[in-house]
Amino acid sequence: MTSEIGFDRKVEDVGNIIKLEHVNLTVPDQRLATIFYVSGLGLTRDPYLMTGVDNMWINVGDSQFHLPTRSPQMLRGCVGLVIPDRGALIRRLSSVRELLTGSRFDFAEHEDHVEAICPWGNRARCQAPDPARFGAMTLGMPYVEFQVPRKSATAIAEFYRAVFMAPARVILAGGELMAVVAVGATQELRFLETGSEPMAYDGHHIQIYVADFSGPYVRLKERGLITEESDQHQYRFLHIVDPRDNAVRFTIEHEIRSMRHPLYGRPLVNRNPSQSNRSYMPGHDALG
Repeated sequence: MTSEIGFDRKVEDVGNIIKLEHVNLTVPDQRLATIFYVSGLGLTRDPYLMTGVDNMWINVGDSQFHLPTRSPQMLRGCVGLVIPDRGALIRRLSSVRELLTGSRFDFAEHEDHVEAICPWGNRARCQAPDPARFGAMTLGMPYVEFQVPRKSATAIAEFYRAVFMAPARVILAGGELMAVVAVGATQELRFLETGSEPMAYDGHHIQIYVADFSGPYVRLKERGLITEESDQHQYRFLHIVDPRDNAVRFTIEHEIRSMRHPLYGRPLVNRNPSQSNRSYMPGHDALG
């Protein structure tokens, strides 16, 4: 709705989904994961939680990767990252290439991003801070983009509007339709149609916080979509369906948490990856 003085007030709507908190991908080797996510991308292992060898939480601004130790999982798409200092990122990724020889690790420079591929094939699209696209985010996870079958984007957008009361739209991206779901003020879930044969779903998941916790629960339960009654603060579902006929359009487990969850708003430590023992600058350990 445009106001009498010309402001489009709907642009400011954030909807019910407040935050994309983590992407969970299992990995078979914590050492290789450390080389890629910490030494290569320059991110930070959480110093307080999951500090053993059976899981690793990697902080990226206010979001995380969760990397439990099991057979590798593949996200069908890519994770968008905002990472400052493209030159430093390229130098870090170059420095770990030999250590990751024999894996699927690689990286490539593009005009507006650097694509980094983890040792097991998962893709991160690393972009510089950009207020026009990512608001005030200088380090973070602005979106997760999934590849979905053709003729599914419109139904996916309708699902998030109907079930989560989230602003969602369908746009044209590179000649294909893409559903874009608003997550808070600076994050998105993206679902890009593709004609490629989809990979089998292997159990990876995303976690989001919602303001209205019970409303989506009721609507999901009415459709028979709740897959886990985790605890008072959390539940899960697996299938994104067409709200008109309940036909499954895409499968990705969602871990849904309320804003009363004990971990909501937990401050995350993010280091400055340019610090070293040889060029140390007091007072510059933290990023930002």
